Amino acid sequence: MKKPRRSSNWYGMMDKDGFIRRSWMKNQGFPDHAFDGRPVIGICNTWSELTPCNSGLRDLAEAVKRGVWEAGGFPVEFPVMSLGETQMKPTAMLFRNLLAMDVEESIRAYGIDGVVLLGGCDKTTPGQLMGAASVDLPSIVVSSGPMLNGKWKGRDLGSGTDVRKFATAVKAGEMTLQDFMATESGMSRSKGVCMTMGTASTMASLVEAMGMALPTNAALPAVDARRAALAHMTGKRIVEMVDEDLKPSDILTKAAFENAILTNAAVGGSTNAVVHLLALAGRVGVDLTLEDIEIGGEIPLLVNCMPSGKYLMEDFCYAGGVPAVLNELKDILRPSKTVLGGDISAYHDGAECYNPDVIRPFNDPIKPAAGLRVLRGNLAPNGAIVKPSAASDHLLEHTGPAYVFETIEDLKANIDRPDLPVTKDSILVLKGCGPKGYPGMPEVGDMPIPAVLVKQGVRDMVRVSDARMSGTAFGTVILHVAPEANAGGPLGLVQTGDIIRVSASTGVLDLQVDEAELEKRRAAWVAPEPHYTRGYAKLYVDTVLQADKGADLDFLVGKDTRPVTRESH
Repeated sequence: MKKPRRSSNWYGMMDKDGFIRRSWMKNQGFPDHAFDGRPVIGICNTWSELTPCNSGLRDLAEAVKRGVWEAGGFPVEFPVMSLGETQMKPTAMLFRNLLAMDVEESIRAYGIDGVVLLGGCDKTTPGQLMGAASVDLPSIVVSSGPMLNGKWKGRDLGSGTDVRKFATAVKAGEMTLQDFMATESGMSRSKGVCMTMGTASTMASLVEAMGMALPTNAALPAVDARRAALAHMTGKRIVEMVDEDLKPSDILTKAAFENAILTNAAVGGSTNAVVHLLALAGRVGVDLTLEDIEIGGEIPLLVNCMPSGKYLMEDFCYAGGVPAVLNELKDILRPSKTVLGGDISAYHDGAECYNPDVIRPFNDPIKPAAGLRVLRGNLAPNGAIVKPSAASDHLLEHTGPAYVFETIEDLKANIDRPDLPVTKDSILVLKGCGPKGYPGMPEVGDMPIPAVLVKQGVRDMVRVSDARMSGTAFGTVILHVAPEANAGGPLGLVQTGDIIRVSASTGVLDLQVDEAELEKRRAAWVAPEPHYTRGYAKLYVDTVLQADKGADLDFLVGKDTRPVTRESH
């Protein structure tokens, strides 16, 4: 016997409340039979003109609706907060948890039986998944897809990655400001997310590897007609999922998270995946820790895509996309359920690679053992993250003197001073950029190389902070130091001249200052005043967890699947 429709408690009642809901919905032209007991499918849309990555989601929503109607469902689209990574201040990450709250409460309050999550830009995908997982109705993801490759003077351009390279080249006098500005229009040639393996495409790849989206969802370009067809098929599938009562909790198991970690290593994915996976795991009740992230440490880099390689997402799509990568990983993937109802093996059965220079074989990788590494020590008691695939090999084992920036303002005011007392062996340290400190943990961990060193030809150096970095960024950058400086972590005690030791091979991040001196500094340390004292930002600062816990709000961990029983009239 089929489970009663949740929506029947909104639209199936032959009383005043049922009348009100059906009657007001009919003012949009919906016929009587739309309320005949068929499943109501919510289309949770993060479309916004202020989120350019998601600007194609209006069209995809229409394709989803076609699939829902075809399968006998009733599609209803609703908006939620949209997080434009490139447009928001102080950082879109500050609002990921607010989006998750918006999604959770919208799904809970409305009479829907299942939901299609339309996201794409970095924080929209994890924020939507976190919210949906907390209600645990049948859910499936459709991503906006990557932009077409950037083009300028006959060469490909990669979002974010080339911007950083060009900005450094201008500083070094190797590129004119006129040429730099000329690349701007050719960089972003279509709707969609960054066409590098940034956080948006990383999360889309991991969602596919976890079985929360249909195969090929991650890499199809935003403007490719096949993405609209995929959206149509997703609409069709969500109706079937409602009938099967197939929920996120059935799919997002420990095995699914482990498959995401393995895939992230193989594709050279973003360090941001760590905080998003940890937060999502907290919502579904999966015990995921930084120790679990380390299972990807020995996985080779297979995808030759910026910032860890030379190609772009359009090339990755044409080479076979995530299914081809999963096929290379098939011997180590964990059996796990997907939105198709079967095992993840269905996602890679018969998958082919059409360009082995873009997707390399497991036994002939771009780099061996290139997955994210977790570092610990007296500077990061609860862990920090480094991305070897985007780092300089010779700096992954390094000891040097710290040069400290107390705040982001300090860094911006002084990084290009001609008399900045740093060398190529210095370790740049940035404080005050963790979840509480900024607030929101911005993508500023990939500090610029000081101008004095750029002019000497230096293009990378070790950098340490409690911040994050963009998935499009590169360099020997140590991130997510926990606890953060503003929460009383040891990072807040570092002084210029202190010696820091980094060892990616042994997982060490140590401040070589004796404990007596650290205790003296700790006794004198005063917590900085928060930047925000009202509204959501105050709620965030007061309740946000540290990076090693996913930077969710403490009261949002877990889920609430209780039915809503109280009426509004």
